Amino acid sequence: MQHDVIIACDFKSAEDTFRFLDLFRDEARKPFLKIGMELFYAEGPFIVREIKRRGHRIFLDLKLHDIPNIVTKALAVLSRLDVDMCNVHAAGTIEMMKAAREGLTREDGTRPLLIAVTQLTSTSEERMQRELLIGAPIGETIVQYARNAREAGLDGFIDARLGDAHELVKQLPGPWDFVFQDADKDWSLNYWNALKDKLSPRACYAVDHVMHSRSPGIRGFVESAQGDARFEHRVHDMGGGDLFV
Repeated sequence: MQHDVIIACDFKSAEDTFRFLDLFRDEARKPFLKIGMELFYAEGPFIVREIKRRGHRIFLDLKLHDIPNIVTKALAVLSRLDVDMCNVHAAGTIEMMKAAREGLTREDGTRPLLIAVTQLTSTSEERMQRELLIGAPIGETIVQYARNAREAGLDGFIDARLGDAHELVKQLPGPWDFVFQDADKDWSLNYWNALKDKLSPRACYAVDHVMHSRSPGIRGFVESAQGDARFEHRVHDMGGGDLFV
């Protein structure tokens, strides 16, 4: 998956999706696509088969969370659709994630990539503790979920709840194949320092909104990133910032 950017097909119908995909009809290398719940539930397996027929790879973003036996059977069905990546909720436990991996694995030993969602952006620490009775801080919960995903043998995890808790990033297991950092905050250099040694040799590290600022953190990050030979491209955006990839 080196150098791929996954494009979200957040459309409500096959018609809208195919209208968008027709833009890539003459491209030799078709983009990697994400299909979410709305489109999959509206069109069913047909939409996956048709997009695969057109030559695209697919991340099927359904975030499964159920008892292990059900997840095993469901992932076996998705594997037969020849998708390239699926995901589950890490909250489903190590046993459930292992069951998902088992279900995805075909008779010849091959399987799609499997990643875990650690925490949804809609779940605040206050809600987690009051409604779910999870007493640990949300950052610690995310780190534990990430460790569970690794123990279950998953290929990676998604997190959107770390905020500026860069100390927690240091605890997350590596190596990482893909990192996206919103770098317009004062603590940008702290994140970079915590992450740069955990990148895999083939990693993609995309950094958005690098604004030229008097902030020591942002200025330090820009200088460090500019001097790192691993960044292959630097793109100036219209807003006056940089995008390093």
